[in-house]
Amino acid sequence: MPQDIEQPNERTGLLSHTANDRRLSVVQHEEDGQSIIGSYVSKDEQALSSAPVGERLPYNDYTTVDWLHDLVKDSYRFRSVHSRPGIRYRLVATFDACSGWVAAALIGILTACVAFLVDVAEATVSDWKLGHCTSNPFANREACCTDRRPFYGPTRANLGEGCDEWRMWTDGWYRAFGIYVGFALAFGVISSSLTMLTKSTLPAAAPGHGDQHQEPDAGTIQPVTGKAIYLAAGSGIPEIKTILSGFVIPHFLDFKVLFVKAVGAVFAVATGMCLGKEGPFVHISTCVAYLIGKCFPKYRENERKMRELLSAGCSSGLSVAFGAPIGGILFSYEEISTYFPRKVLWRAFFCSLWAAVILKILNPTGTGKLALFETNYGTSYSPVHYLIFIFLGVAGGLWGGTFCKCNFLWSKSFRQFRFIKNYPVFEVFIVVLATGLLQYPNPMTREPGDKIIKNLLQDCRRSTSSWICQHEANGSPPNYIGWLVYGTLVKLVLTIVTFGCKVPSGIIIPALDAGAFFGRLVGQWVTTISPGIFAMVGAAAFLAGVSRMTISLCVIMFELTGELEYVVPNMIAILVAKWVADALEHEGVYDLAQTVLGHPFLDLDHAISLVQREKTLVEELIPPKQTMEDITVNVLKDNMVPRKVLEQKLDKLKERGLLDAGLVLVQGGMLQGYLAEGELDFGLTNLGGVWDSSDRVRLLGLAEEGELDLSNFVDRTPLSICAKAPMEYVVEMFGKLGLRYLCVVEEGTGKLVGVILKKRLVVWLEGLKHR
Repeated sequence: MPQDIEQPNERTGLLSHTANDRRLSVVQHEEDGQSIIGSYVSKDEQALSSAPVGERLPYNDYTTVDWLHDLVKDSYRFRSVHSRPGIRYRLVATFDACSGWVAAALIGILTACVAFLVDVAEATVSDWKLGHCTSNPFANREACCTDRRPFYGPTRANLGEGCDEWRMWTDGWYRAFGIYVGFALAFGVISSSLTMLTKSTLPAAAPGHGDQHQEPDAGTIQPVTGKAIYLAAGSGIPEIKTILSGFVIPHFLDFKVLFVKAVGAVFAVATGMCLGKEGPFVHISTCVAYLIGKCFPKYRENERKMRELLSAGCSSGLSVAFGAPIGGILFSYEEISTYFPRKVLWRAFFCSLWAAVILKILNPTGTGKLALFETNYGTSYSPVHYLIFIFLGVAGGLWGGTFCKCNFLWSKSFRQFRFIKNYPVFEVFIVVLATGLLQYPNPMTREPGDKIIKNLLQDCRRSTSSWICQHEANGSPPNYIGWLVYGTLVKLVLTIVTFGCKVPSGIIIPALDAGAFFGRLVGQWVTTISPGIFAMVGAAAFLAGVSRMTISLCVIMFELTGELEYVVPNMIAILVAKWVADALEHEGVYDLAQTVLGHPFLDLDHAISLVQREKTLVEELIPPKQTMEDITVNVLKDNMVPRKVLEQKLDKLKERGLLDAGLVLVQGGMLQGYLAEGELDFGLTNLGGVWDSSDRVRLLGLAEEGELDLSNFVDRTPLSICAKAPMEYVVEMFGKLGLRYLCVVEEGTGKLVGVILKKRLVVWLEGLKHR
């Protein structure tokens, strides 16, 4: 207690007016400080004020999530909810236990509803390039020509050649060509312009000069600049992988992004470009999961719990995209999620189930079935066909590895031109123009990507009415073979230049298209079984080469086609394609996209393989001397630090431009705690305004009346590691424990010698790839 406040005794009886005013002033300051903290910090966080892990502010933009801290916070919340007696609190506890299942069901239902609207709108808008329906301008060609039945009806009749209600814009080929390209360009500009509305500027994701692994010149600090991204562009899968690995990308899952992604995907796919809406569906489902999770305090106030819900939610995206509920779960587990315990698996199963049930009820395809490309080849393969399946796998792997390299180079070269970089809508305009000019002459590539696959997978032994079957019935004349070759080459080239454009887009459908073209082409020389079988296997092989998906892709393929008989051929082609593609380019398309975008992402498997190649110790990541002086605070014996010292250190942290940094607290060289930059800034700026007369700040120990106390924000249990430990220890600890920072201590003495941030580790691992 301050000495200048007069204490009550037997003589005074009551405090003097001056002393009483001072005491009231102190109490008022404390109340104001608690009010400020309460407006920023949740009740769950405030419950940790007495815990050694310390309180945390809501995670800042582009910062790293502390998984261990959120685990402890959820334990405090769980005990407070489930330990109270009484019927009322039992009901609250029951709802808390069921809230995850309720949220999963809502996510699946809403994702299916959004997917239904996108599917129906995209089918209608896409057909506007060819003509219109006189009876209903908002009906697509199939709905218009299906005996006046609604598009979402339970059955679908065969489309006749002479559908009176569907009118082409013109009968002239060249004029139809021009109208087709004109509509495509308009749709492309609309989609790209909508995407521009989601432009956002992010802080630095990784340090450059002046970081903790490079000695600054003359002790100066060179700040790291941020970057601009378009939140609704691309598939969103690289960003979702980054978020689920424990980083924060602000506003990426907001409703505005969801709306722009859905509407933009409609027009982007309608252009006919080599892209699909399946990747955006994963982003959309994750947005739905985030918005639903924000309605539950259990998830809203805990980023670790929120990521459990997001992992379950993104499985429903592929479930509604392909009508593949099991494949969607496996895709989330294999390709996207970093943290996927059994509890998340069960809720992903429940979420994907609801999405499939609602989608089947809404029936956007009009078939009444979930399988998009249902086939029934009716023939089996023989052992000799294994050689062809292996050949398709080799071809898919060669193209997958080549695609990853070429698309990466295209992004690093063409898209870095100043005009293209500053005007991404113009790039979309060029790509749409090239796509329309190259694809319209080929009758098989005028349709959207999903219809192309459906046509190429069909079995002509059961139907001869389609354009493809009529030509194959005539012995596959040279012009038909030429169109197959042309379609394969065009899809391969256009997919390379299209992926990465600033529109909502995915790589799954274009890869399936290219593989289906190549497989159908190979099938023209194998007359023993249907060429549609090779188109199916080729599609799986090409997608495996691009994405490196394995188990999930195999399941998706038989859910797409309903052909369980051909699981083994798909497995062979997928595995061969992955091996060949890995030999050419170790990283898949989503990993390379993360490199291009510059998002921090710690892939544990790849990180361990990189570290194992070199004998490296933890001491290699120890920051330089100047950096350690800037981030180390020597706490006095009374556990106080001059406020001016903390303000100077905060300025140093801000100059570096990295939001994950912080100060390490030591006494006699021994580690005592860690104070993150965000909490330090909040304490000095917001709470410091209340205690403006305080020239000293308490960081450790119990605070006394009238002190500016930041000890509640100090993590007094930071994890540490010996400087001589193998680097594999660091990678495993960051990857499996979800650490935000790790302190390094000297061997033998235990004195602090360094601090490793998760983002800094990611940068160091990235450098190993180029050695």
